[in-house]
Amino acid sequence: MRIGLTGGIATGKSTVSRLLAAKGIHLVDADVIAREVMNPGQPLLRQVAERFGAEFLLADGGLDRRRMAEHIFNRPEERQALNEIVHPAIRAEIRRQVQEAEGTDSSNIVVADIPLLYESGLEGLYDEVIVVYVPRDLQLERLKVRDGLTDEQAEGRLNAQLDIEEKKRKADIVIDNSGTLENTQDQVDALWKKWTES
Repeated sequence: MRIGLTGGIATGKSTVSRLLAAKGIHLVDADVIAREVMNPGQPLLRQVAERFGAEFLLADGGLDRRRMAEHIFNRPEERQALNEIVHPAIRAEIRRQVQEAEGTDSSNIVVADIPLLYESGLEGLYDEVIVVYVPRDLQLERLKVRDGLTDEQAEGRLNAQLDIEEKKRKADIVIDNSGTLENTQDQVDALWKKWTES
């Protein structure tokens, strides 16, 4: 079974990923892939430097992610330019890893953790889509605390993604992560039981 896992920034998607992985579910993580394709010396990183400038590279040749985030989040045309460079490679690697995992055991549950799943139009590739949800006001507060952002910076990041309420409406499964870790664990346990007993 192929499952897409998504949510909004600071909704706790990584927590849910860890809880699912602890069940033995094969996890394909788009964020890990995105970091790997932007490692020093990678062709995509050279393309990014050519398009945006060497000032977006760190001394070790890696991408200055914080600087790039500041640059693109309130500039939709710049965000689009970055996405056009990196997203095709990320999507191809996600597809490869999912197919590889399915090839080892056709009964496997494979979860692809993709932050921008809906924004990228990839939901049709999955049997079910899980959205990790918290209300927007809590999402905003968690993001500000987690990343040390101002209200304006945090709003810019939230506005760069599809609204969390819209993601919730589109979801096949919603995991509400606005409570305790134990409450989230209970929801993951119930989901695991449903998958393994059906």
